[in-house]
Amino acid sequence: MDKSYDPSAIEQRLYSQWEQDGCFRPSGEGEPYAIMIPPPNVTGSLHMGHAFQDTIMDMLTRYHRMLGRDTLWQPGTDHAGIATQMVVERQINEQGQTRHDLGREAFVDKVWEWKAESGGTISQQLRRMGASVDWERDRFTMDEGCSEAVKKVFIDLYNEGLIYRGKRLVNWDPVLHTALSDLEVLSEEEQGSIWHLRYPLVDAQEGDPTHLIVATTRPETMFGDSAVAVHPEDERFAHLVGKHVELPLTGRQIPIIADDYVDPEFGSGCVKITPAHDFNDYEVGLRHNLPQINILTDDAAMNDNAPVAFVGLPREEARTSAVKALDELGLLDSVKDHRMMVPRGDRSNSVVEPYLTDQWYVKIEPLAKPAIDAVERGNIRFVPQNWDKTYYEWMRNIQDWCISRQLWWGHRIPAWYDDNDAVYVGTDEADVRARHGLNDSISLRQDEDVLDTWFSSALWPFSTQGWPEHTDSLKSYYPGAVLVTGFDIIFFWVARMIMMGIKFMDDVPFHEVYIHGLVKDENGDKMSKSKGNVLDPLDLIDGIDLESLVAKRTASMMQPHMKKRVEKSTRKQFPDGIPAFGTDAVRFTFAALATTGRDIRFDLARVEGYRNFCNKLWNASRFVLMNCEDQPMNGDAVGLADRWIQSRLSAAIADVRSHMESYRFDLAAKTLYEFIWHEYCDWYLELTKPVLQNDEDTGAQQAARYTLVQVLETVLRLAHPVMPFITAEIWARVQPQANGSIINASYPETGDWPRDDAAEHDIEWVKGFIVGIRNIRGEMDLSPGKPVPVLCQNASASDRERIEKHSNLLISLARLESITVLEEEPPAASTALLGNMKVLVPMAGLIDPDAEKARLNRQIEKLRKDLTQNQNKLGNEKFVNNAPAEVVETVRQRVSELTLAIEQLDTQIATVDSL
Repeated sequence: MDKSYDPSAIEQRLYSQWEQDGCFRPSGEGEPYAIMIPPPNVTGSLHMGHAFQDTIMDMLTRYHRMLGRDTLWQPGTDHAGIATQMVVERQINEQGQTRHDLGREAFVDKVWEWKAESGGTISQQLRRMGASVDWERDRFTMDEGCSEAVKKVFIDLYNEGLIYRGKRLVNWDPVLHTALSDLEVLSEEEQGSIWHLRYPLVDAQEGDPTHLIVATTRPETMFGDSAVAVHPEDERFAHLVGKHVELPLTGRQIPIIADDYVDPEFGSGCVKITPAHDFNDYEVGLRHNLPQINILTDDAAMNDNAPVAFVGLPREEARTSAVKALDELGLLDSVKDHRMMVPRGDRSNSVVEPYLTDQWYVKIEPLAKPAIDAVERGNIRFVPQNWDKTYYEWMRNIQDWCISRQLWWGHRIPAWYDDNDAVYVGTDEADVRARHGLNDSISLRQDEDVLDTWFSSALWPFSTQGWPEHTDSLKSYYPGAVLVTGFDIIFFWVARMIMMGIKFMDDVPFHEVYIHGLVKDENGDKMSKSKGNVLDPLDLIDGIDLESLVAKRTASMMQPHMKKRVEKSTRKQFPDGIPAFGTDAVRFTFAALATTGRDIRFDLARVEGYRNFCNKLWNASRFVLMNCEDQPMNGDAVGLADRWIQSRLSAAIADVRSHMESYRFDLAAKTLYEFIWHEYCDWYLELTKPVLQNDEDTGAQQAARYTLVQVLETVLRLAHPVMPFITAEIWARVQPQANGSIINASYPETGDWPRDDAAEHDIEWVKGFIVGIRNIRGEMDLSPGKPVPVLCQNASASDRERIEKHSNLLISLARLESITVLEEEPPAASTALLGNMKVLVPMAGLIDPDAEKARLNRQIEKLRKDLTQNQNKLGNEKFVNNAPAEVVETVRQRVSELTLAIEQLDTQIATVDSL
């Protein structure tokens, strides 16, 4: 083995070999175990959330493959309608053209060209992450097979009356000219205003107010008002219900209605109702049969339903003009500052409008009920289980699903219209004519819209396996074992896959849903390009210099005005760029962070720590090979240390398997770390050195070599799902005679190694003895290599037995001159406790009393200065009253710790004085 661990020298070489050897293909033997990758958008590259998710899926895949199951991890990408269209449109715009200049067919051809050139980025990233997906089965949501599945589902649902076309409110992006899903709308609090407007009462009687005051954050929408609503039990306005107000600037009269939607405590208690431009008002309008008056164009400018003076004005100008006109008429009551949530399109950053348009919808309730039942009956289990509440809450209040998008890139809706706008649905125009008996004299035109990307993604578990054909793959790998995904798309993807799977496959698409948290930066902030805190997982694996990192983070930003801020924060956070940590260190970090929490804070310091862990494993393996390679080994005469490490390995195997089965990857990583670093590398290797350094080749030496190699080989298999590259590289050297790769080796069984409680108790006693001596050396400032005499007081019969049995080991590892069991009072000494036994190192002859007292007094002086500073803080009322409670508590704890430390040093000085 090379002296130093260099991930770049092994990772890509190993992966290429695995792929070439077909190691990722399903074996066709054993119980099937399938995971469908959540298809990332083809537009770009994997981010930290993808890398985290893919690490979890690969751990599960490798683990179950090693258990002997017929394992498939299905790869693929999503066509990402809006995102992909924007990327290609930008390229065309840079050439001085628009997509409309090209026309639909030529534009779609351009997108396919871009996909062929740029679509491989994600697959290369997955390879660098070590993802053991079956690349021969790679799918794309718009490939021929998936497209056939999409058409069949649409047609079947339409024929059953579960897909319909209707005019309803949608989230409308006036820049991209398309409806958006809720997931594509980002709402953040912004500073705005609230305008209080006077609507004159038309048929006022004596005692009635002359007008009603309504509050709005969007005055321009008043042109679409259909009513003013009050609460049915609001006595202030009960007598006005049924009367009318004049809608200012329009010449229209609108009714006053009563509806529970109104909060009588908010504002004036009167609410303007604009059914065509507000989702809540839309529902009120349906209940009261109010007209739906659309006042906007696709560009969010005023259309012909607005007063003539406002027609054609963009919404912002219309707002300013309307407020000015109302003020001139004395109908503007007041304007106040107002913080409010503003919805913006995640791609365009434009304010999204609730907009009334003709769209295609899925009638969702008949599909939702069986999907709810499947989770209630336990056919699908959420992990952690509390996420089923989130699922139920949405599914039981579900609305019909708007599936049409006003784009050119995507699955074009398989519906055609004749000149009378009659609708015909089929796979293509020829199919439509054949199905409906339409001859060539009848002109047909296809619907211009495409389907929501989530529509094809909802079919992913079965469309990727060849459906609607009844393939062997479908039979073997549907339903899958588990879906691994984030909580943010339970509604948009998980629920829809369950609904479509039950509907078209008559079975759930997976039996478990493992919900992981979202990866955030070390401050707990969501990673986003606009914040400049996004990390590319490959930059952590391979490293990147500062200038390249700045260029990458500021390239192709949706909001170019953020570039300077992003550059500044990047230079501050990574003044020297990012060093190369290697894939295994990054993966181990992800595993260690995979708790049951909602947020995952990613800190580069942890990656560095796990890179050191990889170094530790590498160096330990070199030690083992250097001492054992081509040397005789025999496990017959195992000693105490051998029996101890075998027993601890058995416990580690049981724990790791249990944690993997329960999706507690953080605990699995913790067990691996503690066993490899502390028990195997720190203790067992040290315990074997006295045996290996013996000049004679004894049975004990052969047993130690045997145990060193076999435990290392087992632990490499145990850790392989988490750290595939380093474990494979070392395993091939430890097992040169093995046929094949560690990928196909069997996963360790608990029964492979014996448990030995007696050995564990004995070694824990030995460890305690040695640690006690090391602590005393530290307290007395003694050289680690200087032999010291040790006295044992209050030794029990078992202590005496162990001292006698393990004296050679203790003397060797603790660097002792001698061990003496005392019956009388001891001389002045430093003490460590091991149970009830005192382990003593006499000071006489080991230290210069005057020099030691001077050293101890210097420590005390330093600690007292620190103590005084912290006590002064606690004596400051402003600090105690104003500082966060946790900060004050930290200072109090520090005072306690310093006080105790000073007392211990005073005791040591007293001991030195007695010499």
